[in-house]
Amino acid sequence: MNKLLVLLMPLVIIFAACSSTNVTNSWKDKNVEQASLKKVMVLAMLPEKHRPLRQEMENEMVEDLQKKGFTAVSALAEYGPKAFAGMDEKQVMLELDKSKVDGVITVSLQDTDQSERYVPGSVRYEPYAIRYNRFYGYYQTFYNRVYTPGFTETRTNYFFETNLYDVNSNKLLYSAQSQSFDPSSAEQIAHEVAKAVVKDMEKNNILGLAVAKH
Repeated sequence: MNKLLVLLMPLVIIFAACSSTNVTNSWKDKNVEQASLKKVMVLAMLPEKHRPLRQEMENEMVEDLQKKGFTAVSALAEYGPKAFAGMDEKQVMLELDKSKVDGVITVSLQDTDQSERYVPGSVRYEPYAIRYNRFYGYYQTFYNRVYTPGFTETRTNYFFETNLYDVNSNKLLYSAQSQSFDPSSAEQIAHEVAKAVVKDMEKNNILGLAVAKH
């Protein structure tokens, strides 16, 4: 195998593993201390056309919370695609009480935008293996070049907001804004947003899943 490729392979693996999603801002109610909510429901608030993303988002967040030892359920799985459509606040709270849900995590798509980026062309030399002490080897290397022209690529960026509510006190306990830069699929968006937000919750010590101080 070419020596240059051997050297570059670890870097390729590192960059491939990098997330395209990051939490840009987060907030935690200072008047809460770590405690335990018994059952948390994840509700992705997305348009019907994005139902596959909604399902992936809820499933990924539920799975990540369950890995941390919490009881978590998907609103789509628990109540179906319409969820609480047409219900007033009292009816919604009764439904949550019936399901023994005392914490709700909402994930909403706040905005999307597109940006263009110019990728410059490049020149690579062939062959890679060169014997500089031979005229023809040197001549062939610098004469036989492969040119790749530049191009413009369009990126789509997604901006999400995630909130955690205590159902019993009807209070917002935690909120985070996150960005996903040109993800390749709904699965990637959901996986990365869930992972980034749950990690930030853990960092903010909210994952005891909070009750107000007296």
